[in-house]
Amino acid sequence: MAVKTADTGLEERWRDILSVHARTLCEIDRVLHPHGLGGSDFEVLDLLATESPAEGDQCRVQNLAGRIHLSQSALSRLIGRLEKDGLVERSVCVEDRRGVWVALTRKGRALHAEVLPVQREVLARMLGATPPPRG
Repeated sequence: MAVKTADTGLEERWRDILSVHARTLCEIDRVLHPHGLGGSDFEVLDLLATESPAEGDQCRVQNLAGRIHLSQSALSRLIGRLEKDGLVERSVCVEDRRGVWVALTRKGRALHAEVLPVQREVLARMLGATPPPRG
């Protein structure tokens, strides 16, 4: 029988975290698919809605990059897809031509509001929390 060490306990905890993350992300992908979104798509919309709460507010892509678990190039491609679908708009930062701003469109805000309770319900179910009231 293998001896359980502190390292073994850490490895088990880490694998448990990864397992919960993978199952939760798969479930989010499944429930958002009928809405034309995946988990990463929703995360960008959700962060934009949080960071830029008023219509017309913008967020620098650089600020999103630090909070989304995607490479810079993968995030750029994802934002490009969301822009093509009419959910976000991109613009170049006037002060710093290297910077890019991104903002939710009306369509993006409406879709985010529609799917937010669906995503939160999955989080509550998968992470064992009480789901927020719907309505």
